[in-house]
Amino acid sequence: MRHLPCRWEHGWELDIDADNATQVRTFDKAPQQVRDYLDTLHPDADHSSIEVHVVPELGALSERIREAQEAKRDAEARQLAAARQSRDVAAELHAQNLSGTDIAAILGVSRGRVSQLINS
Repeated sequence: MRHLPCRWEHGWELDIDADNATQVRTFDKAPQQVRDYLDTLHPDADHSSIEVHVVPELGALSERIREAQEAKRDAEARQLAAARQSRDVAAELHAQNLSGTDIAAILGVSRGRVSQLINS
């Protein structure tokens, strides 16, 4: 579900759909407030596992926020790929009977990190 909140004097207004809206004081509480509101509209349904994406309407900053979030997701994905690659290379070096100290120097990590990479 996607909800576009608008900032107002006492917090955020959350538009659920054309006919329904709710408010929340702080932005971090918005997803749960949407779930709670849906619970009042449809009390027989379980909304606890619904994924709620809250995107603020902040004018020109909205695009910059989206770009920053995308860059963060990309960096996290690259970090996971780098960790996987480091584990693979450390295992291959270990299979070549290199010492933990040598592997650490080659990869530019600590000996403790080599142990983590090899044993994960």
